[in-house]
Amino acid sequence: MTIGENELIASREYDVPRELVFQAWTTPGLLAKWWGPQGFTNTFHECDMRPGGTWKFTMHGPDGVDYPNHNVFVEIVPTERVVIDHLNVHEFRVTATFEGFDGRTRVTFRQLFKKKEEFEQAKPICIEANEQQLDRLGKVLAELAEAQLN
Repeated sequence: MTIGENELIASREYDVPRELVFQAWTTPGLLAKWWGPQGFTNTFHECDMRPGGTWKFTMHGPDGVDYPNHNVFVEIVPTERVVIDHLNVHEFRVTATFEGFDGRTRVTFRQLFKKKEEFEQAKPICIEANEQQLDRLGKVLAELAEAQLN
């Protein structure tokens, strides 16, 4: 995890081609399985997967607390990049890039907060939460890779 100016940057390598990573990021049913920290589940209300499309969902915490989320897809470049603006509570932009090499993929997850005070407030939670989210993505990618073999 790297900490920049109002930004958290996490990078992870997965032993799958970037087409599978892109699929996990852009297929609502797969995205719902891994988005968020460990123990969270998601209910998607709207997921219009195109630039300008709205993504509204509720994250359900393991403690029973619901967290409504309102996002807009800013950019979707097949197998290369997904950019999402998170518009409620703490405003931030997520930029996920996918770099393929030797049949593997490096995902770089950037979370850039609009306001410094919101970044400072969210940083202690998001550092661990983002790593857990990338762990969950890895599990979904392993399942996808296994399904392709069978």
